[in-house]
Amino acid sequence: MTENNATNSYEEGRVLLIDKPLDWTSFDVVRKLRNQIKIKKIGHAGTLDPLATGLLIICTGRFTKKINEYMAQEKEYTGSITLGATTPTFDLESEPENFLSTEGITPAMIEQATAAFTGPILQVPPIHSAIKINGQRVYELARKGKEVKLEPRPVTIFSFEITAIELPVVYFKVTCSTGTYIRSLANDFGAALGCGGYLSSLRRTRIGAFQVEDAVPMEAVRTDS
Repeated sequence: MTENNATNSYEEGRVLLIDKPLDWTSFDVVRKLRNQIKIKKIGHAGTLDPLATGLLIICTGRFTKKINEYMAQEKEYTGSITLGATTPTFDLESEPENFLSTEGITPAMIEQATAAFTGPILQVPPIHSAIKINGQRVYELARKGKEVKLEPRPVTIFSFEITAIELPVVYFKVTCSTGTYIRSLANDFGAALGCGGYLSSLRRTRIGAFQVEDAVPMEAVRTDS
């Protein structure tokens, strides 16, 4: 396929499944592909934080109209929570603090704690997030040291499975509704155990019927077909 035909194909509408690399923002991926494909109409269907990897749905051309539809679908994640400390960002974008011992935290306690976070719950988003208050993103306010108060939001955790325990690290698999912050889940989970916790790794493995196994790494993306 010629370059012009490839560009026309993307303008007509394509869905690209990208395995987002560590340390890339979702917009980094969009910007890179926009430059490669040389079209303006391109976007992603659901942000992944820089320290998360995994499935990112990219829509081009007319398929950008499907972004909200894809964003609304169920998400699946795997990852790890490190117990015994917290961080301001609820993940490793900031330094751990408030260290507490995990001695006495048993596997049974960890398993039992998941019950409070399964089903419909109210969740407070992280103040270091892209949510807007009066037109300004709250992470910008937080970085300036301004007090930020976010109201709890209804989300649904369809399943919260502990897949391995290697204290202080706990490994999990979660399926959830759109709008769920896994960082907040990690922070709240640590608080429920009384020792604190933060998200130490995260990978998005599914959005609706789209699987990360079908995604390609950035370096494998071809724009000539």
